[in-house]
Amino acid sequence: MKATATAHPNIALVKYWGKRDEALILPHQSSLSVTLAPLSVTTTVEWGIGRDEVSINGEPARGSELDRVVAMLRLVRSQPARVVSHGNFPKAAGLASSAAGFAALAVAARAAAGLPRDVRAESTLARQGSGSACRSIQGGVCIWHRGTATDGVDSYATQELKADHWPELRLLVAMVSREEKEVKSRDGMRSAVETSPYYEAWTRDAEEEVPRALAALYAKDLKAIGEIAEKNAWRMHATSLAADPPLCYLKPQTLEVIAALQGLRRDGVPAYFTLDAGPNPVVLTDAKHEAAVEAALVKLGASSVVRCVPGGDATVTFE
Repeated sequence: MKATATAHPNIALVKYWGKRDEALILPHQSSLSVTLAPLSVTTTVEWGIGRDEVSINGEPARGSELDRVVAMLRLVRSQPARVVSHGNFPKAAGLASSAAGFAALAVAARAAAGLPRDVRAESTLARQGSGSACRSIQGGVCIWHRGTATDGVDSYATQELKADHWPELRLLVAMVSREEKEVKSRDGMRSAVETSPYYEAWTRDAEEEVPRALAALYAKDLKAIGEIAEKNAWRMHATSLAADPPLCYLKPQTLEVIAALQGLRRDGVPAYFTLDAGPNPVVLTDAKHEAAVEAALVKLGASSVVRCVPGGDATVTFE
């Protein structure tokens, strides 16, 4: 009745931003991501205790954070559980900590309940804790399919390319801030959906970008996927900036990093950014230029740079 699972976060190159169903966490458009290693969250679930106990990074979960975990557990078994979760990177800083956390939770909860590995079932379950978590069940490049069913049965992620498809791809996380963001992604999405005049155009454009992004990744075309990632990130943030009240996840250092990448490219160094709902850019480059890009990010004031490669599938270990 106890199992431990580890999952990696992911970075969306074509973003998910906004729900058409808040309860089931169903998106307005499909999205595409790359799983990130060595970043990870490890979660242990133990069924059959007296009451629900949830600990995240050594602190007891409270409020909505606790409610989300317990609600997802109840989709597996109708009994209390003890959950202990640890991540090796900051949460709520725009690095998809909730994606890794709920993916690990989904895998561990099912395994502890004696259920067999089933990536579609795990992805569907993880989605109901945190939307982007459905893309962290498998490694490499994953697409979260929007789906059309009202019950969400066809809204889950599939692996399109394995982690070893593009060994030279590098993704550098420039840590310009470790502070928790003031507006959580859930609230930011809701505001954008309800108040941004750009929202309808955003969803249409993002859906159309998914096959183009996948084609660029198949071809290992860094320039093509970099340009798609930058354009999509700008448009997601523009949609949020146009909300009422305006929502800005960027910090001055974020813009400094983004502006510097254009100079690197003029000097022949391929470096392209993407940015989730947080201030820390993730820079796409290749193994040949990884050191040069890291040095430039540090010079620009990044407190640290986390070197990432495409990560693998979520794994489970029984205890």
